[in-house]
Amino acid sequence: MPNVAVFNMEGKQIGDMDLDEGIFGAEINEALLHQVVVNQSANRRQGTHAVKNRSMVRGGGRKPWRQKGTGRARVGSIRSPLWVGGGTTFGPAPRDYSYRMPKKARRAALKSALSAKVKEGKLVIVDEISVAEPKTRVMAAVLRSLDVEKKPLLVIGEWDNNVEKSTRNIKHAALSKSQGLNVYDVLNHEHLVMTQDAVAKLEEVLA
Repeated sequence: MPNVAVFNMEGKQIGDMDLDEGIFGAEINEALLHQVVVNQSANRRQGTHAVKNRSMVRGGGRKPWRQKGTGRARVGSIRSPLWVGGGTTFGPAPRDYSYRMPKKARRAALKSALSAKVKEGKLVIVDEISVAEPKTRVMAAVLRSLDVEKKPLLVIGEWDNNVEKSTRNIKHAALSKSQGLNVYDVLNHEHLVMTQDAVAKLEEVLA
């Protein structure tokens, strides 16, 4: 069973915490992690790319010259894909890239990602994350005390607007609720900072 230190917001160790072996000590499945990251990336794509085909390009309603007798190649429209300014053949069209993965696979991938952070020593547990009023410098000082200034992901149990406002102006830092934690965000950040409350709620959901 993984055991990690628990710190306060000043960076002082105040105890330790046993983590669920099945969630924070699971076998790391790199292939599954790759599949889920690709899935999340695809689901985030807007898919609004588009080009004009020959029917959409303005002009070209009249045949440029007669079919026979000119010695030139037969042409039906100046908006043919063969002509400059013509339509595009087989160009991209708006589409939906999203698809679903099995719930069990997504959960297993999240367990793998969390276990990887524990194995790398990049998981930091704090007793709580709270600020009296929105102050970026206060949150920056907390991250500096915990030595997690490089691209941290803060995970809290309940949403706190003051914490959110204090975090959003810190470069590369992000904030998430434990219920909204996903594989892409965990892997995309260097450090994972979780409150004890967030750990308990996550273990309750993933157990």
